[in-house]
Amino acid sequence: MDNNDILIRLRYALELKNKEMAEIFKLGGVEVSVPEVVKILTKTYDEDDYENEDQIKCTHSMLDSFLNGLIIYKRGKQESKPGQSNPQETPLKTSENVNNLLLKKVKIALTLTTDDILDIFKNAGLRVSKGELGALFRKEGHKNYKECGDNFARNFLKGLAIKYRR
Repeated sequence: MDNNDILIRLRYALELKNKEMAEIFKLGGVEVSVPEVVKILTKTYDEDDYENEDQIKCTHSMLDSFLNGLIIYKRGKQESKPGQSNPQETPLKTSENVNNLLLKKVKIALTLTTDDILDIFKNAGLRVSKGELGALFRKEGHKNYKECGDNFARNFLKGLAIKYRR
């Protein structure tokens, strides 16, 4: 699953308008106009399997900025306390941890609990234990860290759509 597909599914699940998407990108630190949002949200391939030349590819840094903007959009900007330095964001290095980051940041943005996420997976028809879910939220490099596969991410976004589009 590529970054554009993640944005398309997330937009559908949360019922976001193009103007809201552009605002979320801006909150995350990336200037994207509404026409550019439309180009980002177009499918990679058309019905004849020809690559769509009008599409703008969503890079890892763009997706990371969008997810950061989503947190600010849903929860508000967090003010740093006096004497506390701003925590350094870990940049999205590889495509391997995109899905893990998606889960973590959507969980924060929507203030989801572990039980909420388990229900979301259950709605999508996937049974996940608390231990498996905890492994997905671990820091990369931890001995119990588990990479979130595309199937998990797809089912998470599917369950999110079921929960929020009722």
